[in-house]
Formats: sequence, C-alpha cells, structure tokens
Amino acid sequence: MMRRSHILAAVLLCAPLMACGGTSETKPAEGEEAPAAAEYERGPHNGRMLRDGDFAIEVTVFEDGVPPEYRLYAYRGDKPLDPASVTAQVMIARLDGEKTTFAFKPQDDFLRGQSVLVEPHSFDVTVVANEGGKQHKWSFASYEGRAVISDAAAKAAGIKTETVGPQQVGEAVEIIGRVELDPAGSAEVGAKYPGPVVAVYRNVGDRVARGTLLAKVESSYSLQTYAIYAPISGVISQRNANVGSIAGGEPLFVIADPSRTVATFPIFPRDIERVRPGQSVTIRGLEGERAQASTIRDFLPLAEVTSQTVTARAALPNRDGFWRPGMAVRGMVTTDQRTVPLAVRTEAIQQFRDFRVVFAKIGETYEVRMLELGKEGPEWTEVLSGIKPGTVYATTNSYIIKADIEKSGASHDH
Repeated sequence: MMRRSHILAAVLLCAPLMACGGTSETKPAEGEEAPAAAEYERGPHNGRMLRDGDFAIEVTVFEDGVPPEYRLYAYRGDKPLDPASVTAQVMIARLDGEKTTFAFKPQDDFLRGQSVLVEPHSFDVTVVANEGGKQHKWSFASYEGRAVISDAAAKAAGIKTETVGPQQVGEAVEIIGRVELDPAGSAEVGAKYPGPVVAVYRNVGDRVARGTLLAKVESSYSLQTYAIYAPISGVISQRNANVGSIAGGEPLFVIADPSRTVATFPIFPRDIERVRPGQSVTIRGLEGERAQASTIRDFLPLAEVTSQTVTARAALPNRDGFWRPGMAVRGMVTTDQRTVPLAVRTEAIQQFRDFRVVFAKIGETYEVRMLELGKEGPEWTEVLSGIKPGTVYATTNSYIIKADIEKSGASHDH
C-alpha cells in the first residue's frame, strides 16, 4: 500500500491537469494585463470574454435542456450589438487531430451555433468574428479531463493500455462455492490380505512419493509379513491403521494430490438454464485479488433434495498449494457471449461527472472519453458510442488518471 501511494504521488506530480477553459491567449484591451493561466474575464452570461479594442465576443456553451451548443454574444463598448450585424465561426481542434467548424445564425440577442458540441469539451479553440467590415480573431485552449503522464511514470504506476476494437461480450452469473480435492486425484490404500497391522510408518499430513513404504501387515493366511506402498504421490489425508489393528476391507490410508483440486458450486434452479458445462468461469477467493480462469467441467448427476441445487464442478489447478480444501470461493460464469464491433475492458471504466468513461491515450496525454454503453460483462463491456475504433485507452489502474483529474480540481467550464 505504501509503494502504491508513492507511485500515485509521483504520477500526480508529473501529470498536471488542463481544465476546460484553462489557458487564454485572447488579446487584452490596451492598458490591461493578460489573464493568468486558468483565469479569464467572464461576461454577463458567465462566458469567456474575447476582446479586440472596444469590440468583444462572449463565448458560452449552452446545455440547459438541449444538447450542448455554442452561443455567442457581441458587444461594442460593453454594450450589446444586434447579432444580425455580426458573422462568426468557431473552429475547434481536438487532441486526436479531429477538427470541427461551427457556423452561427442570429437568434434573439445572440448568435446560435448550428451544430452540437460533442463531449468531451476539450480542445483548442479559434474564434473569428466579422463586424463593421473588420475581422477579429482569437485563439485559446479549453481543456477538461486531461492529464499528462510520461510513459516512464505510467509504467511505474502500473497503468496499462489496450486498443478499442471488437470483442466477445457476455453476461455474468455469480456463484459461490468451495474448494475440494479432485476425486480423480486421490487413492484409497488397503491391505492385500487381511491380518494384523505390525508397523505404521506414515501419518496424516505427511507428503509421500509413489512407492513410499506406508505400513506392514501380517497375512492371516500365510503368517508372512508384507509391505504396503503408496500407489501415487500426494499427502496422506486419512489414516485408519494402527499397530495391532486388523486390516480388512476398509482402506488403511487415503492419499490425495493437493495440486489437483476442484471448485464445486451449488447452482440454484433459477440459474440452471444459464450455467452449462464448457462455459468460462473466473474463480476468486472471497477476499484478496487472486483469480484463476477455468471452465465448468461437469455437473453431479443428483440434485440436493432440500435446496434443489445441482453441483457444478470446475477444475482448479493448485500447483503452489494456494487453494485449500474447504476454502470458500466466488465464481463469475460468462453466459450468452456474442461478438460486438466495439468494446472496452470493464475494469477500465470510471465515473466522471455524470458519465461513465475511459481515458484515451494520445502521446503522453490521457483524455476522458464519455461512453454510451451496451451489454456489460465481467471482462468486456460493449460501447455504442463515445470512442473511435483503434483508440488506445488506459485499462489497468485507470483510476490513477481519474484521481489526478479530481485532485487537480477539474471543472466543466467554458
């Protein structure tokens, strides 16, 4: 946790946010000082004032009950001008190189933009206005949801990227179960001939190799002593033999291979039609981040009478011994998979203002992309609009970018 905090701090230091309306390059009136970075003069409609001598244009983005649109107000000597006496254009250039030009028509006391201003409202802006035979021009930056993070800092923070494109998206069913030893990975060890046990060499919990001497029994028929050896490698999970006890038809030992475990899940009637053998399942502990991919292997043939559940089993290879028999686990089963033309990783999606977003990466700049989402799955989520195919975006640890933006006090400002 301490290391993660240090990495996050390092990223935030090298990733200054540029909020919407952050840098102004407008012409100051004679005798005035230029506004400082992230500051600009506001007009009567709370928009950005662009001045050239005694002529001024107030730039606003109106989005109250309508899709966002530009509205311009013209002034001379700080007095409103008839919008019909002014012609104007606004050109925006986005981070990915896309450029859009907005035309305007007079309406009431303002010039109304004739196109929707698509989110995010983050771009370089050029405003051109003609009035009284004279042309006026301004340029300024209007950024939001941007963070600059060097590739070295992103790597140190564990930020990973992928490219938007087609994927298989499926719904998910959560199931709760437990870890058990795989019955195919255990062996019961019995006596070849009945008789008294004369020696026992291994106990419960001992790890044995195939061929390890476990015990000796004296045959009641021949009165000769014979040895009993381990038929497989594993751990002794049961011992039913003691010196002097009589070996008969019951197993003296049970040996289990702890690397061969299964996850068993009771499937309730409401989910029986959705969960099928062969489906993908991601298995996690109830706590921690350990996850393992598997598939539903089979179902036990009988239902549990009281709950009417049917037990599903999924292979759970356990070479490092992490999964212990009896441990509770959570499974996410992917169902109803279909290929969609555009999808992003579900873990990449963050909440930004009123939108669900991912952060596109262009160079060393990350910028928010507001998404309209379709079908959501545990790994992939369908995207209906908001990001272009082929866009590189942050996946793992994208929350670091969001934290940087929020810490920097990003605002939706114009």
